[in-house]
Amino acid sequence: MSVDFDFIIRIGVAGLLGAMIGIEREIRSKEAGLKTHFLVAVGSALIMVVSKYAFSDIVFEEHMSLDPSRIAAQVVSGVGFLGAGTIIIQKQAVKGLTTAAGLWATAGIGLAIGAGMYVVGIGATILVLIGLEIVSRIFKVQFLFPQNITVQMFVNKHEAVQQILETLQVKGIPILSYEVEASQQGTETVYKVGMQLKNISSEEKNEFIQYMQTLPEVTFIKLKS
Repeated sequence: MSVDFDFIIRIGVAGLLGAMIGIEREIRSKEAGLKTHFLVAVGSALIMVVSKYAFSDIVFEEHMSLDPSRIAAQVVSGVGFLGAGTIIIQKQAVKGLTTAAGLWATAGIGLAIGAGMYVVGIGATILVLIGLEIVSRIFKVQFLFPQNITVQMFVNKHEAVQQILETLQVKGIPILSYEVEASQQGTETVYKVGMQLKNISSEEKNEFIQYMQTLPEVTFIKLKS
C-alpha cells in the first residue's frame, strides 16, 4: 500500500466516523448535522496528515526546526468559532451546547485518525455516540434532574390564563417566560398560551397535567421537554 493511499484511507475513515456522529445530530434536527460533522472530521484529518507528514522533505535541513503539533493545534481554535455559531440564547435558555461539543469532539477524532491512531479515533467515536444517545437516556430521570418544560395550550377564557399563572406561583414552579396571543374563531375568542417552566420534576409535571385536565377552559395542551 502506498503512503498516499494510506493517507486517503485515514481521511476517509475520519469522514465516516464524523458522519456517524452527524447522523445522530441530523436525526435530532440539530443546528449542525451530517454534512457539518463530516467536513469537520475530514478537514481535521487532512490538517493532521499535512502537519505530520507534508514537511518531511525539509525537516532534516540545517537550522530547520518544525513542530508538527502547531498546525493541528489551530484546528481546536477554528472549531471553537464554528461551535460558537451553533450556540443560541433564546428566552433565557441556551441551546446548541451539545452540538458545539460534538463538533469539538469530532475535530479531535479527525486529528486522531489523521495521525494514524485508528483505535483511539474509533473508540472516541463510540464514546461520543454513547454519550449522545445512551447516557442521556439512562440519566434522563426527571426526579433526579428536573428539566425545563415548554407548554403550549389553548384557553377560551382570559381569566383562566391568570388562574393558571397564579397556581404555578403557589406551587413554586418558576416561569421563565410566557406569552398570550388572542385570536378570533367564529364568535369565540381563543387564547394561545405559550410558557416555559424551569426545573419541573416528573411529579410536578404530572400534577400540572392533572390540574390542566380539571379546567374546562383549557381545550388543548402540549408539553415538550
